[in-house]
Amino acid sequence: MVQILREEIARFVRATGPGPDETLSEMDDFAAAEGFPHVGPEVGGTLRLLARMVDATRIFEFGSGYGYSAYWFAEALPADGEIVLTEVDEDELELAKTYLERGGYDDLARYELGDALETIERYDGPFDVVLIDHQKHRYREAFEAVRSKIPVGGVIVADNAMCAGIIEFEKLLEIVEGGAPSEVNEHTQGVADYLEAVRTDPDFETIVLPLGEGIAVSYRYQETR
Repeated sequence: MVQILREEIARFVRATGPGPDETLSEMDDFAAAEGFPHVGPEVGGTLRLLARMVDATRIFEFGSGYGYSAYWFAEALPADGEIVLTEVDEDELELAKTYLERGGYDDLARYELGDALETIERYDGPFDVVLIDHQKHRYREAFEAVRSKIPVGGVIVADNAMCAGIIEFEKLLEIVEGGAPSEVNEHTQGVADYLEAVRTDPDFETIVLPLGEGIAVSYRYQETR
């Protein structure tokens, strides 16, 4: 995981934010041991807070991995809530189910094996919160696929909005400032295209928070189309 914040600042954010329970701590240990990319507790706590702030009852994830972000989200949902996890790796999805069962959240979860962009077509809205955390070059496509299913008052969050091992931050910065760098890889260009889409959409207001590897938070405040 690429560190955006200075280590002491990241430690401060972790220390003052909501603490993980025993299962989340185990999931953090798993990520560290396996080198598995996950959003981490700073972003996890933010995701849960956002879900609480919008009184979320339904959540959809484009890419769920082994269920780390879904676990953070689940605690914010009511007993009759729903979170849809999508993952192309069957083993990771099974591991997500194991962790969510352990936390007592399995009844809230729907596990979808396969391409998230195909899965979202089978679901009607509304979704109060959507997390986009799959292939970076498909972020904008995910936004377009789910946009109409986000109600006024709903939120879309995109992970890796600033960096990741495959994202060239200096080129991303140049693009968002209006430049045109050469030889931009598809992951960097994908994030840039996504940010342009949400920032210029008249129904959404977007801000990028420098937590984890950067999260773009887009709030739907009106519906004009």
